[in-house]
Amino acid sequence: MTEKAVLTIDVCVVSENRLLRDVLTKLLRKKAGIRSVSALAFSDYTVNQVAKGRAHILLLDPAGATRPIPQVVAEAKDSFPELQVILIGMQADLETFVGCVGAGIAGYVLKDASGNDLAQAVISVAHGLAVCPPDLCLGLFQYVALESKRLAELSPCRRLGLTNREQQLASQIRAGSTNKEIATKFNLSEQTVKNHIHRILRKVGASDRHTAAEICRVQGFLV
Repeated sequence: MTEKAVLTIDVCVVSENRLLRDVLTKLLRKKAGIRSVSALAFSDYTVNQVAKGRAHILLLDPAGATRPIPQVVAEAKDSFPELQVILIGMQADLETFVGCVGAGIAGYVLKDASGNDLAQAVISVAHGLAVCPPDLCLGLFQYVALESKRLAELSPCRRLGLTNREQQLASQIRAGSTNKEIATKFNLSEQTVKNHIHRILRKVGASDRHTAAEICRVQGFLV
């Protein structure tokens, strides 16, 4: 978000609680720098409505949501990547917090926060900062450290998520074998080989088979 956009923040409040929506809408409209505030209840079309409104900040109250909040957050971010999501009324639960961070939130505000705390969270996130309870920060750091260690201990093929069969086919591609030759060697149909290769391309993020094989080689499990 540019500096100019930060000075005129558009906010959308999503909550099943009408009173909460009304209170937050009135509060936020009084804050300097917040240009507009819209409010929605949860529905099957909530994510589409939020994306269509082009708000900068989404204040999302999970109470009353019919689907897991990380899923709602991920869908909102997919529909409108520039949207910054702040969860409000949250429990100080590390597992929930980490899952929501993984989904793409920019803020996590506990249920005992004041209205001014929420307004400050909006301003902070609009200025490019993340907002989370101090008590959960250490837990997040520890989680990231453990995940980094776990990934480092995995073999390269496990990190890429390739099955044993996909590793075999990647080796054959590296050797220059055609789909027909691979199918004959492993007693597979050519369509099955094509399906395997398609999955290999998707997993390694390559646009063609030779690039995929080269990525596998660089990762260290093809010679």
